[in-house]
Amino acid sequence: MLVVLSAVDPVARAVGERWGLGTSTGEHVDGAPLREVGDDLLVLRRPGAHLHDDHLEQRLPSPLGAGRTTLVFPSIHRSESGARCLTVHPLGNPGPVAELGGRPRSFVPVDARSMTALLRSLTEEAVPLGVPATFEATHHGPELAVPAFFAEVAVAEGTTPLDAEVAALANALRSFRPEPSDRVVLGVGGGHYAPHFTELALRRRWAFAHLLSKHALDALDGPTALAAWEASPGAEGLLFARAQDRDHPAFERLGPTLRENDAPRRVPATEGPTSGSRPASGT
Repeated sequence: MLVVLSAVDPVARAVGERWGLGTSTGEHVDGAPLREVGDDLLVLRRPGAHLHDDHLEQRLPSPLGAGRTTLVFPSIHRSESGARCLTVHPLGNPGPVAELGGRPRSFVPVDARSMTALLRSLTEEAVPLGVPATFEATHHGPELAVPAFFAEVAVAEGTTPLDAEVAALANALRSFRPEPSDRVVLGVGGGHYAPHFTELALRRRWAFAHLLSKHALDALDGPTALAAWEASPGAEGLLFARAQDRDHPAFERLGPTLRENDAPRRVPATEGPTSGSRPASGT
């Protein structure tokens, strides 16, 4: 795993400070050294914002640039509701505009098992803090050709992340391990924070890839739905948060519709805050 730390992002900076410099691998990207901070854990510090670091994979040494590792972007998340939470989400823009990086109607490949495993680890870390950990729907860039996702600490506008929340994220990034038995699925419908899919990932062996919120479905066409499917490697089918979305014409020729209980139950290490405590809005 390669963790990309933006110098202009307060959460990314704080995670880097907790980990220290690490050991140089001898490889450099735009003059910055790739460093090891743990087993199979690399760090790259970047001067600019994550949202606009398009095609970073083209600057990475092989085999990293060939997609043989997953890029994770720790970041701050500005919550419109002011709620504090920890989030993970895939990258891309299902709609006709790209206000926050990337391209319209395009998707970045997502490592569903790793992203879901990190959500579960964040939930365990967040329990003592009394904050939820949650998915977010696919909604922004950068544009990349390798597996990637964001891991965020959400704060209200004008406030800073708490040290304990940054520590939870830093600890989870070091400790999470993907579960090979998870069944990969494309999630369709539900709110921006995907509370239903979050609960399913915590209680069953579902690993969610791209998440298309109900707000994205109004403008979703067939080619865009196909692009989301193709950027969800290993997906066996689709899970719908609402029964009425199953008839959406964009999904007619994609994978099969799966049922919630098609994946085995899992026993969470700890129970996080309930879905009712999850934030209702954000970016």
